Amino acid sequence: MPFRQIQSEKLSSAVVRQVEELILRGILRPGERLPPERELAERLKVSRPSLRDAIGQLQDSGLLITKPGAGVFVADVLGSAFSPALTELFARHDEAVFDYLSFRRDLEGLAAERAARLGSDTDLKVVQTIFDKMLAAHNKRNADEEAQLDAQFHMAIIEASHNVVMLHMMRSMYQLLRDGVFYNRQVMFKQKTTRSVLLDQHRAINDGLQSRDPVRAREAVHTHMDFVEKSLLDQQRADRNEDIARLRLDHETGHGEATRQV
Repeated sequence: MPFRQIQSEKLSSAVVRQVEELILRGILRPGERLPPERELAERLKVSRPSLRDAIGQLQDSGLLITKPGAGVFVADVLGSAFSPALTELFARHDEAVFDYLSFRRDLEGLAAERAARLGSDTDLKVVQTIFDKMLAAHNKRNADEEAQLDAQFHMAIIEASHNVVMLHMMRSMYQLLRDGVFYNRQVMFKQKTTRSVLLDQHRAINDGLQSRDPVRAREAVHTHMDFVEKSLLDQQRADRNEDIARLRLDHETGHGEATRQV
């Protein structure tokens, strides 16, 4: 008969599984510090030796790291998602920017559709809470804060889609954005008209989610990403026109002639 004796699970193994689940689900995030050993052992209702054993296993698997004098932290599990060489290659070629936007458009549209169907009421409350913070930040005209909340809003939608592969893939994509590989998000929040349009677009996304309308939520994301792409194209065109205008000005004021004579 295909039965085996039931064996009790080691406490350290149960701790490992719980921490792994929290990291997998994106609840514990890269760089986040775990509570001190005594506090964590009390929360988990395990002995400190069992906790140390679990932390050792998680360190061996690369999920946790210890910083002397600072504590135990969630490792940057996304750090190797893109090699430095590939990241630098992305940064040197404009077409990568628009491929990035196209990728985000498709994946985030799917995430919004899934979140509207599968997200719990609590998931949608998280999205609503972040959007409320966006409304408050809009009145303060703080581009850095608006950009940060913008990223949190989109990540909350992806988390609400409850697909862990999509979650970690998109976190790695957002890391490239935070590192300035593709474009500077803060720049888009500096112009008054653009800021208002962006807020309205995020409101439309949120409305689609809160009404649990998958099609409306997905289309609102597509509209938003299309606007971002057009804005970047317009900015590139404006930058090129400015370069040409400066060349003309140098020529008319004699700077260009002086350069040729040298």
